[in-house]
Amino acid sequence: MLSFRRRLIVSLILGVSVFLFSSCWRDPNLRKQKYFQSGQHYFEQGKYPEASIEFVNAIKIDPRFAEAHHQLAETYLRLQQGQRAAQELARTVELQPENYQVRIELANLLILGHDFQPAREQTDLLLQKRPDDPLVHLAVSNLLAAQSNFSGALEEMKKALALDPGRWELYLQLALLQTTSNQPDAAESSLIKVTELNPAAPQARVLLGNYYQSRGRVGDAEQQFRKAMEIDSRNPEPRAALARLYLAEGKRTEAEDLLQRTKRDFPDNSAGYCLLGDFYFTTGDLDRAIAEYAALYREHPAETKVKRNYIQLLIQKKRFDEARALNDELLKANPNDNDALVYRSQMQISGGNLNDAITTLQTVIKNDPSNSEAHYTLGVAFDKSGALDRAETEWREAAHLRPDLVDAQRSLANAALRRNDPSSLADAATQMIRLQPASPEGFSLRALSEINRKQFSAAEADIRQAITVAPQNSFGYVQMGNLRFAQKQYSEAAKAYQHALDLNADSKDALRGLMNTYISQKQVENAIVAANVQIAKSPNNSGFYDLLGSVLFHVNRDLNGAEEAFEKSVQLDKSNFDALIKLGEVQAARGSVDRAIATYQQSLTDSPREPSLYILLGELYESKQDWAKATEAYQKALEIKHEDPLASNNLARVMLESGGNLDIALSLAQTARRGLPDSPDTADTLGRVYYQKGDYKLAIGMFQEALQLGEKSNAPDNPNVHYHLGLAYEKVNQPMLAREQFERVLKISPNYSDAAEVKRHLSQLKS
Repeated sequence: MLSFRRRLIVSLILGVSVFLFSSCWRDPNLRKQKYFQSGQHYFEQGKYPEASIEFVNAIKIDPRFAEAHHQLAETYLRLQQGQRAAQELARTVELQPENYQVRIELANLLILGHDFQPAREQTDLLLQKRPDDPLVHLAVSNLLAAQSNFSGALEEMKKALALDPGRWELYLQLALLQTTSNQPDAAESSLIKVTELNPAAPQARVLLGNYYQSRGRVGDAEQQFRKAMEIDSRNPEPRAALARLYLAEGKRTEAEDLLQRTKRDFPDNSAGYCLLGDFYFTTGDLDRAIAEYAALYREHPAETKVKRNYIQLLIQKKRFDEARALNDELLKANPNDNDALVYRSQMQISGGNLNDAITTLQTVIKNDPSNSEAHYTLGVAFDKSGALDRAETEWREAAHLRPDLVDAQRSLANAALRRNDPSSLADAATQMIRLQPASPEGFSLRALSEINRKQFSAAEADIRQAITVAPQNSFGYVQMGNLRFAQKQYSEAAKAYQHALDLNADSKDALRGLMNTYISQKQVENAIVAANVQIAKSPNNSGFYDLLGSVLFHVNRDLNGAEEAFEKSVQLDKSNFDALIKLGEVQAARGSVDRAIATYQQSLTDSPREPSLYILLGELYESKQDWAKATEAYQKALEIKHEDPLASNNLARVMLESGGNLDIALSLAQTARRGLPDSPDTADTLGRVYYQKGDYKLAIGMFQEALQLGEKSNAPDNPNVHYHLGLAYEKVNQPMLAREQFERVLKISPNYSDAAEVKRHLSQLKS
């Protein structure tokens, strides 16, 4: 037992300790520093959510703690929360107005977010206060470049270099700017300057290698990549660049071997060991990519990059349950994880939940307006919901925010193709060429735009370039076939299409071109033989059976053979809606409307969120005059795809036939007209609504427009529109014009379904 004296001493010591400890803990300066140091510790470990909590705790104690605001901004940047980071940097500047380094950081972050006016306010002040700071001129250069003022951006870069000519990083930035400004030779000189100033800078070697590769100097490119590998053996990027070079040269085995070695050499670096899986994905081998990432996830379950890439692959393979489980782990760790929210939206899009996807993506963009991937995916969601104009707006914003996002340019190119806009197609294709000069895709798409504009010489030059950069790819040869077809050189076209098929036995575009070449020469049997030959080589290609069925149906009128081909196409690919639609059309043409209905209903069990199937069902029910079921089908389509113009038009038409609410019908018809402004059918439907509402002058205008649109599209003269126009003229007491339209109906279609009514109206007209 302790003596009284010793117990007294111990109790006094403990009391003093508790007093000192409690006093320290009550000291706000010590408490905020403890939180700040804890946040720094988490930050250094890469535990950014935990770090943010500690920095916020420090700020709660002292809202004027500038260093904590600054570190919180850096943490938000790591968490990809750009808007919050900018707010914290702005608060830091407010507390430390003479902290010009933070002002530079804020300016650059505002530029990334395209907040140009506040960025300009920062750079103007910085130029006034720090005119001799090269980093200030670099920030100004970044601002001007972001606003596409490349000449001004280059001038500011030169000022920065004049102030600090020995800083190699500035030459690196200059080279990037010169590349963007299409000054490749100047960019090469700048990159060489970087290597002179800092021979140990691997980034410059890689960029220089990329430049040489784009110029076809393969040996020089490989030399630079290997030099970068020697300089920094712990950096996997030079190896990735060399693998890309091998792949562009068709040396797939060499690329794969290199990346397998890279995986072994970088067992603890995700940037290295993920390259092999990324290679499989890039080359289209999704099964091996998934297998590789599944193995990586087992080995590195806590590595976020592995998890993110694995989720994206699972989404690609439509393995949504697995993808969702992994994605939920990311969102549990950080509910504001923008990447995970984008992945969620992609799954929502695939499941047909377009409204949910749009809401999710708009949340991401609200939190991070500069998130290019969110803008791109929102474009996809709008496109699938029928809002192509809004989709293109998002894709343009994505490309603006991230000029190297080739997917955005590809989507813009596809949109231009759908709108038959060769000029916009050429613009998007040119950007694809700039981004991927070693890919044939951009050259092929630009050639297609030139073919459509009959610029055959330019098209041939682009096609030959496509073939030069990728002689083993079918893209260039398909376009060569299209060019020769447009020039009516059918024999040469057939040779080009066949060459494309020899390179890629699964090319639907090549087979379609070959078959069209035969059909144009009235050699239908040869087209059918060509399809069957290719099917024998690739028996699991759904698209080939679709092409065969189309010829048998539309050209040969072999309904039995067409139905068999379309059934096989759908059996191979349940998502081939083109074949599915035609299968129902064939069945209906054979008088089996109920079978066609059963076909579409069965497909809805596999694709319950596909609006086109409901529209097809509605049209079949219309043919049976089953207005209730037709209405139900069109309403289902509109629940999935709001403002779908075809569903809106058809529902308005059914309401006219069944005595529905004219105000609702008018709204639907106007929606359809906006969505399909070049459609004679939507103009006719809107005219019919105006007629039913008694606004005959507006009705006449719509019917006249429907006839004009029909002429422009070379569609057969439509007796229904003439009949409707005649009725409207009759209502406004213009009997001669009405007679002209009624007589036109009977001339076009002597057996017109309402011929008796037409004759009755004619008999009642005054001379």
